[in-house]
Amino acid sequence: MFTSKLLRINQINACPTLPELAAWRYVACLLCLFAVFLGGAMRVEAQGLSLGGPPDEFVEDAVEEIVGEQVEESVQEAVEDAIEERVLTLGDAGAEAAIEAAVEEQVQENIENAVEETVTDTIETTVEGNIEDEIEQDVEETIEAIVEESVEGSVEDRIEDSIAESVSQDVEESIEVAVEEEMTAAVEQGVEATVEATVEESVEASVEAGVESAVDVQVASVVEERIEDEIDQIIEQMEIDESRIRKGQWLVMAAPEVFEQLADEGYLFATVTELPGMGLRLAEVAAPASFDITQVRQGVIDVVGSDRAEVDLNHIYTAGDPLSEETGEGMLPRSAVEFPAGTDEMSLRIGMIDSQVDVTHPALHDARIQTRAFTSEGAELPTFHGTAIASIIAGNGAGYLGIAPRAELYAAGVFEQDAERGQIASTVSLVRALDWLISSGVDVVNISLAGPPNRLLETALQRAAQSNVTILAAAGNGGPVAAPMYPAAYASVVAVTAVDSRGQVFRLANRGDYLDIAAPGVGVRHARSGGGYASSSGTSFAVPFAATAVARLRQLQPGDDALELLCRTAEDLGPPGRDSIYGFGLLRPASS
Repeated sequence: MFTSKLLRINQINACPTLPELAAWRYVACLLCLFAVFLGGAMRVEAQGLSLGGPPDEFVEDAVEEIVGEQVEESVQEAVEDAIEERVLTLGDAGAEAAIEAAVEEQVQENIENAVEETVTDTIETTVEGNIEDEIEQDVEETIEAIVEESVEGSVEDRIEDSIAESVSQDVEESIEVAVEEEMTAAVEQGVEATVEATVEESVEASVEAGVESAVDVQVASVVEERIEDEIDQIIEQMEIDESRIRKGQWLVMAAPEVFEQLADEGYLFATVTELPGMGLRLAEVAAPASFDITQVRQGVIDVVGSDRAEVDLNHIYTAGDPLSEETGEGMLPRSAVEFPAGTDEMSLRIGMIDSQVDVTHPALHDARIQTRAFTSEGAELPTFHGTAIASIIAGNGAGYLGIAPRAELYAAGVFEQDAERGQIASTVSLVRALDWLISSGVDVVNISLAGPPNRLLETALQRAAQSNVTILAAAGNGGPVAAPMYPAAYASVVAVTAVDSRGQVFRLANRGDYLDIAAPGVGVRHARSGGGYASSSGTSFAVPFAATAVARLRQLQPGDDALELLCRTAEDLGPPGRDSIYGFGLLRPASS
């Protein structure tokens, strides 16, 4: 480009030395352009650094485009015009000096002005546009993610803890505070990472104001519209396992006057059972194919108000699957746990909810056992599990002694044989059995079964606790990662897990923060219904040891908290303090 221009000048002035001058001037122009290019680049870099760090990708692209297109065009035109004007004016004699001065002065001035103005404008426009877009996108995404995560996480956690209770205003207020704090911190952090300090202050002020307003509106809307739906969905998910419910049946439990009020509103109940021990009434209702438990529950609550009636399905519970007939004779109950002297002579009043008991077994010949069945009419009644638990507690005969052979044992039979599901018990049978045991005046109830949560069962257990009856239940044999099992997981119940003779937890025992205490439950020797003996393992075989220990403490120290005393004297196993494997530790009644 520069060579062609100088050749043209040489032809006009007929100067024989101009080719040499052209070559030299060409080199000089290139050097000047290179120097100015570096100066422009340094200014671009300085512009980028002034925004708080190295130029971003969009700045580099802007510089490349400007220098490659606009600057080159401006320089070319300015140099050509300047050279042509100077040569025509000064002639051959002054061409060399004029060209040199013109090139340096004009190139320097034009390039600097063009680069500085264009780059500055472009950088400012590009930076402002990109920062604006990036901030808006960052804030929108942050708000959306935080609101969704915080609302869902906070609501779900609180819903799971309060399914059986009404959701109070405190939940909504706690969620709003938590979401506001988390979103403010997150937005501030995102803005700090995106723009420089001066931009950050103004953005934070506007963003915080917008976020607080948006959060208030969005949280209020989410809480109002979703919280009831979430409760119903969680309830339905828990009830979806059809193997855990009696199909086509739902239950209502309330005080007698509540049933009178429901009858006035058109509710009809075919099967009604009085529960005098609890002061309640239980109704069983057939459900049509289109039955929706949540709608029925809400309908009853609308009539009588919350906390005056419990409505739920008739859930199914199973005994733990024992590993019976194990190798060896197993541990005798009296050698598995050392009880204080005199326990043999104590007339403890202990209730148990299990299968029927084979009271004709020689090991139970002299045992003091009262039995009653709470099963369906005509059902086949198994006796294996109940006979085993009864012998561990109160066995007395044929050379076999239980922990408390003179105890008064009230055995409520709730299990019946099912062709598909084995030995099962229903919510109805459990509630009726518990009412009988409360009426019988027992101090402790041993429950060796597990299943899903149920509103009626939970209320019945609370009534038992209010009647000063201590309930102990098996933690469950679902394995270390299994969900909590009920009734053991209820706060009103003492959850018992099983260990072997070395203090190691039973390999199939449930784990969780609801566990209270551990007791021997692996390879325990017991009476086998129909005659003979067997050894079995499971958390249900550990409950009799803890139940007997609590009954003993309640008789000796009726004014004290028996459970607190039991846990205080337990041998700490596993991590220090209460843990999800052993609870407070291994039962040690001898030191109490």
